[in-house]
Amino acid sequence: MRDFDLNLVRTFVLLYETRSVTATAESLHVTQPTVSYSLQKLRRRFSDELFRRTGGGLAPTTTAQALYPSLHHALAEIESTLSGAHTFDPATARARFTLCLSDLGEVSLLPRLMAALPSRAPGVTLTVRPLDVDSAVDQLGRGEIDAFVASPLISSQRVARIPLFAEGYVGMVAAGHPRLRGTSATLADLTREQHIAVFGPTGHHGPRRALEARGLLDRVVLEVTRFSTLPYLVQDSELVAMVPRLVADVFAADHRVRLLELPFDIEPAQVSVYARHGHARTPAQHWLTAFMREVLSEPAIRESLLP
Repeated sequence: MRDFDLNLVRTFVLLYETRSVTATAESLHVTQPTVSYSLQKLRRRFSDELFRRTGGGLAPTTTAQALYPSLHHALAEIESTLSGAHTFDPATARARFTLCLSDLGEVSLLPRLMAALPSRAPGVTLTVRPLDVDSAVDQLGRGEIDAFVASPLISSQRVARIPLFAEGYVGMVAAGHPRLRGTSATLADLTREQHIAVFGPTGHHGPRRALEARGLLDRVVLEVTRFSTLPYLVQDSELVAMVPRLVADVFAADHRVRLLELPFDIEPAQVSVYARHGHARTPAQHWLTAFMREVLSEPAIRESLLP
């Protein structure tokens, strides 16, 4: 046991969770050869290969599967004890976090975070960068950002996913639309109208799929890359847009638009916070993800919408 230390436990647990030497090295802020060397020590210690290389990454052996629950629990207990000496006190700490958000996140989620910060963590400030889904995981691994919020379900084992809420959709038209009136629209109504759609890596593919399933893609006369442009385009036209319900309420409060219930169901978007695995987060990052989950989770948002 002389050569067996806490870092080897962290390495094993992260290799098991990420199935990747690269992701483990990024999380531990060490080189890949260092992780490989630690894996060799683990293999000698347990007299087992522990992980085999496959096309989908590292696959744990039966021995590794048996070891993981105990080592994971032990590591969590040890790190919980150690973090007691280095806790993050939001009431007194001065810290800056960097987040990646989509344009929808900046419109509908960021105001909620900023409204809660002064009373929870007066010394905390935020830097927000635009979300690039293709590079966000790498940015997280390199330590360039602390967390990001996204609706595409990211299956990478290099990050931990913290679900927030599932978001449905409503129709949005100009307040004075000459044909669509009231608070709902029928399929026949939508078939007669022209539509605007959002196209891009936003994770909100439901509206486009709903139009396609009903043979209405040929009624799309404009495609844009950002939801935040929709109210400006809709309020002075006769176009119909399908918008996530949460941000639609924001748009309706600030623009000359009206919301309509749709005549069909659209697959909801699953909005989540993505962060480093718990074993690789600092106490400050643990606080951040807990704060975001508390403020942005479905119960909190539902409560904030009550009259």
